[in-house]
Amino acid sequence: MKNRILELLLSIHPDYDYANSNNYIEDGLLDSYDMMVLITELEDSYNIMIDPVEIIPENFANLEALCTLITNYKDN
Repeated sequence: MKNRILELLLSIHPDYDYANSNNYIEDGLLDSYDMMVLITELEDSYNIMIDPVEIIPENFANLEALCTLITNYKDN
Protein backbone atom coordinates (compact mmCIF):
# COMPACT_ATOMS: atom_id res chain seq x y z
CA MET A 1 0.00 0.00 0.00
CA LYS A 2 2.79 2.43 0.87
CA ASN A 3 4.38 2.03 -2.53
CA ARG A 4 1.09 2.68 -4.35
CA ILE A 5 0.35 5.78 -2.28
CA LEU A 6 3.87 7.03 -2.88
CA GLU A 7 3.36 6.49 -6.62
CA LEU A 8 0.17 8.54 -6.48
CA LEU A 9 1.92 11.33 -4.59
CA LEU A 10 4.79 11.34 -7.07
CA SER A 11 2.33 11.54 -9.95
CA ILE A 12 1.24 14.89 -8.50
CA HIS A 13 4.76 16.25 -7.94
CA PRO A 14 7.51 13.90 -9.17
CA ASP A 15 10.26 16.16 -7.85
CA TYR A 16 9.10 16.17 -4.20
CA ASP A 17 10.63 13.94 -1.54
CA TYR A 18 7.47 12.49 0.01
CA ALA A 19 9.29 9.44 1.38
CA ASN A 20 11.41 11.53 3.75
CA SER A 21 8.87 14.13 4.87
CA ASN A 22 7.13 13.84 8.23
CA ASN A 23 4.51 16.46 7.39
CA TYR A 24 3.57 17.03 3.76
CA ILE A 25 1.46 20.07 4.52
CA GLU A 26 3.93 21.87 6.79
CA ASP A 27 6.76 21.05 4.37
CA GLY A 28 4.75 22.53 1.49
CA LEU A 29 4.46 19.25 -0.41
CA LEU A 30 0.64 19.19 -0.45
CA ASP A 31 -1.69 22.15 -0.81
CA SER A 32 -5.50 22.06 -0.89
CA TYR A 33 -5.61 21.44 -4.65
CA ASP A 34 -3.06 18.63 -4.38
CA MET A 35 -5.12 17.06 -1.60
CA MET A 36 -8.22 17.02 -3.79
CA VAL A 37 -6.30 15.41 -6.64
CA LEU A 38 -4.85 12.86 -4.22
CA ILE A 39 -8.26 12.10 -2.73
CA THR A 40 -9.66 11.38 -6.19
CA GLU A 41 -6.71 9.12 -7.00
CA LEU A 42 -6.99 7.27 -3.67
CA GLU A 43 -10.72 6.77 -4.09
CA ASP A 44 -10.25 5.42 -7.61
CA SER A 45 -7.29 3.21 -6.70
CA TYR A 46 -8.83 1.67 -3.59
CA ASN A 47 -12.50 1.78 -4.59
CA ILE A 48 -13.46 3.82 -1.54
CA MET A 49 -15.24 7.11 -0.82
CA ILE A 50 -13.43 9.30 1.69
CA ASP A 51 -15.89 11.08 3.96
CA PRO A 52 -15.47 14.87 3.90
CA VAL A 53 -15.06 14.90 7.70
CA GLU A 54 -11.88 12.83 7.20
CA ILE A 55 -10.32 15.48 4.97
CA ILE A 56 -8.19 17.05 7.67
CA PRO A 57 -4.47 17.83 7.66
CA GLU A 58 -3.68 15.07 10.16
CA ASN A 59 -4.92 12.38 7.75
CA PHE A 60 -2.71 13.70 4.96
CA ALA A 61 0.40 14.58 6.97
CA ASN A 62 2.62 11.73 5.78
CA LEU A 63 2.72 8.27 4.29
CA GLU A 64 1.80 6.55 7.59
CA ALA A 65 -1.25 8.78 8.08
CA LEU A 66 -2.43 8.10 4.54
CA CYS A 67 -1.98 4.35 5.00
CA THR A 68 -4.01 4.49 8.20
CA LEU A 69 -6.76 6.45 6.49
CA ILE A 70 -7.00 3.98 3.61
CA THR A 71 -6.78 0.95 5.90
CA ASN A 72 -9.68 2.26 7.97
CA TYR A 73 -11.83 2.47 4.85
CA LYS A 74 -10.76 -0.91 3.50
CA ASP A 75 -11.59 -2.56 6.82
CA ASN A 76 -15.17 -1.25 6.78
